Amino acid sequence: MKTTLTRVADIRRQWYLIDAENKVLGRLAVKIANIIRGKTKPTYAPHLDLGDHVVVINAGKIKLTGKKEEQKIYQDYSGHRSGRKTYPASIIRQRHPERMLADAVRRMLPKNRLMRVAFRRLKIYPDATHPHAAQNPEAIDS
Repeated sequence: MKTTLTRVADIRRQWYLIDAENKVLGRLAVKIANIIRGKTKPTYAPHLDLGDHVVVINAGKIKLTGKKEEQKIYQDYSGHRSGRKTYPASIIRQRHPERMLADAVRRMLPKNRLMRVAFRRLKIYPDATHPHAAQNPEAIDS
């Protein structure tokens, strides 16, 4: 039996639509990271970029378990001395609701060039409207 490798010409990218309303942050982030990385495909290889596009809607209505809404801390660092700022998840949800999911997915990807390429295929929107209707994304019930 021979090992078959996927050629770049054979890569077919699909578009998926995920509704994040009332979904747990970490569990949803794992599924999204696997899709944009290409791990759901039978031709997956860790050195190739095989992932699909993912459009996430209603990211502002994502659910955090336990007391994470008050206790989970997000940090920003400006690069200057005393430039680190910390915010609880409740403030991040008000100001940038898509950032919570984006940070969770980005931190689940490998820290290399493939992460930067794969992360560009993730589109997150805080409400139900998105500009990707022309791509006919397939709805996934996660």
